[in-house]
Amino acid sequence: MDAKQLRNEIIRPALVAVGLYSKPAEDLVFGTACVESNCGEYLRQINGPALGIFQMEPATHDDIYKNFLKYKPELKARVMRLFSPGLSVSENLKSNLMYAAAMCRIHYLRAPLPIPEDLQGQAGYWKKYYNTAKGKGSVEKYIAAYREEQ
Repeated sequence: MDAKQLRNEIIRPALVAVGLYSKPAEDLVFGTACVESNCGEYLRQINGPALGIFQMEPATHDDIYKNFLKYKPELKARVMRLFSPGLSVSENLKSNLMYAAAMCRIHYLRAPLPIPEDLQGQAGYWKKYYNTAKGKGSVEKYIAAYREEQ
């Protein structure tokens, strides 16, 4: 997927639509797509449950609703405006790019620290809060994937 279009046509409008836009948030969500799916090359994790260009697991998606959005009705309403009711959750994560971008951003919203402004910091943030210590990704892989798409 063209990186500029991903930013301008999907990520930025999605973050604005849910009221969570900032330049560092845009960069982090973009970097997540770069490292997780090679900027949209993969829509399903190979040998795993993660879906879409942000490779969110359905269990993570459901946990965000159950333990976070349930207590934030205004944010939930903004997110639901992006959800396509004719599609399942899995289909929304795979094919509804604005919804998937918003859910990626909300996943990071649950982290206790603010999003770093620099690439190195964002790479560490992704590793800690999205890929986790158990994930196969690395800070170096995030940085390389991000720079490849710039």
